Amino acid sequence: MCADELTSLDLRDIKVGGEIGRRIDITIDNNLLALDMEQDFLDPFRRREDTGGYVGLGKLIDALVRFAVYSGDARVLERKQRAVSAIIATQEPDGYLGMFEPDHRLWSLWDIHEMAYLIYGLVMDHRYFGETASLDAARKAADYIIAGWSADPGRKPADGAITVYMAVTNLENALLALHTATGDTRYLDFCTGQRALADWDAPVVLGRWGTIQGHVYAYLCRCIAQLRLHRLQPDPKLLVNSRRALDFMFQQDGLVITGTAGQHECWHDTQEGAGNLGETCATAYLIRFLDELMRLEPDPRYGDLMERAIHNALFAAQSPDGRRIRYYAPFEGPRVYFDKDTYCCPCNYRRILAELPAMIVYRGKDGLTVNLYTPSTVRAQVADGVGVSLTQDTRYPNDGHVAVTVDPEKPIAFALRLRIPAWCPDATIRINSAPADGPIIPGGFHTIQRQWQPGDRVELDLPMPLRLIKGRNAQAGRAAIMRGPLVFTLDPANDPALKGEDLRLITIDPATLDGPHPGDAIYPGGQTCTIRAWRTTNWYPAAPHDWTLTLTPFPDPNAQATYFHLPNPNDPQLVEDELAQ
Repeated sequence: MCADELTSLDLRDIKVGGEIGRRIDITIDNNLLALDMEQDFLDPFRRREDTGGYVGLGKLIDALVRFAVYSGDARVLERKQRAVSAIIATQEPDGYLGMFEPDHRLWSLWDIHEMAYLIYGLVMDHRYFGETASLDAARKAADYIIAGWSADPGRKPADGAITVYMAVTNLENALLALHTATGDTRYLDFCTGQRALADWDAPVVLGRWGTIQGHVYAYLCRCIAQLRLHRLQPDPKLLVNSRRALDFMFQQDGLVITGTAGQHECWHDTQEGAGNLGETCATAYLIRFLDELMRLEPDPRYGDLMERAIHNALFAAQSPDGRRIRYYAPFEGPRVYFDKDTYCCPCNYRRILAELPAMIVYRGKDGLTVNLYTPSTVRAQVADGVGVSLTQDTRYPNDGHVAVTVDPEKPIAFALRLRIPAWCPDATIRINSAPADGPIIPGGFHTIQRQWQPGDRVELDLPMPLRLIKGRNAQAGRAAIMRGPLVFTLDPANDPALKGEDLRLITIDPATLDGPHPGDAIYPGGQTCTIRAWRTTNWYPAAPHDWTLTLTPFPDPNAQATYFHLPNPNDPQLVEDELAQ
């Protein structure tokens, strides 16, 4: 066994405010409880007449379980119980738990994928609520898959039309969770035997072609399965693909400015930002992947990327009122909402929102680590089982001041670690108004080791000047504007004079960058910034500016431009993206 350095807190012991909390709340109220579960999600499983397609009921059940635990909302709990009882009632005597007619079961595309998430969601229902009927149904469904595949071990779902690990995404994670819940080694053995999980060694393949080897969501999902297997059966080779994915994103331009990866669902490194950029499933699984890594081998850059992905790519995938979800969140050109509540991206969005509370603070062997800054209260146990409450009072990411109140049940010594973002070289920390000891290093954890008293207060200040991020590859000679983890972008509707203009033909004047300014249009307590600009065809810098542009945070639903031309492509104000160095 390989023990994690950090562990997650119980969802029942976490309450979140700020923009993360608001997104959780509107996802519950305006999406999870507003969708038509009976018609869109459950009826296909009652009919069992389909020959293809995908619903995502298992993902919905997983989200319902976690939201019910986190929120304590009776409406969510009732809906969770309804979904679980209804799907269990459709299970056939042989264990089949799907929506396909008999001649298309198991081997038709997405049938195993659908069942895998149903197994996972039912195991989570058992984990959090102790439901034995859910665990029994999960076991029967898993036994059905194992028996069917073992009888024809060389066969591939969809006859190999796409890479197998994409066709059966999450199967290994479901079976590993089932193994943990039951102790039955058959589920572990199927992962390491038939599925050869320990031997999977896949390159990062660029583009969408052939059997779609480079599918980001499926690739990261299987990396997560290898990390979970590594906890059970430690083996350095189980870390190879995760290291490869990290290297590609951080060092080889595989990560875009908004904190996500992938074009048309697959790996890309051109830095192009239009079209099918940043699949929501890929963003969700990237955040989940980083959480797995953070617990296994704590690294502040995982938290840096988490917060950027959450506040930009992830939240841009949801309408401000929470009701609609996007499949993609490009940083150039128009964005569109998906027209259904089913299928993978809307369902994976709900799942990752339900998981975010557990990524705010982790418990370590010697104390607590604050990873994400947001208004919140968490309760955890430290040394000798002493309970501690940590309360964050902050407007982050709109403001860099974070006050953490530490309330142990009694005076107790432990380490409190604060993530210092790599973008902040001038962070300061005060403890009960006195400066903290030691250097505060950007891109590191700052450890405060002391005897904590009830009501102790730690104040972290993270100065957030606006900064110009140098574009790479397709964005060479251009710059994006950030403040803290937030990316700013241009919604042409905010500047009527831009009507009919090609937004790629805008040259900004870096000397005129100004802000932040208050702006609640995208979310409460939000901000904007302004900058003057020319048409690229104008004779800048001598010509008068053509516009004063108002830029808004990336989740602006109508934003269409993020990178802009510069008069001087080597302007001394430009900085490299700290996540791409």
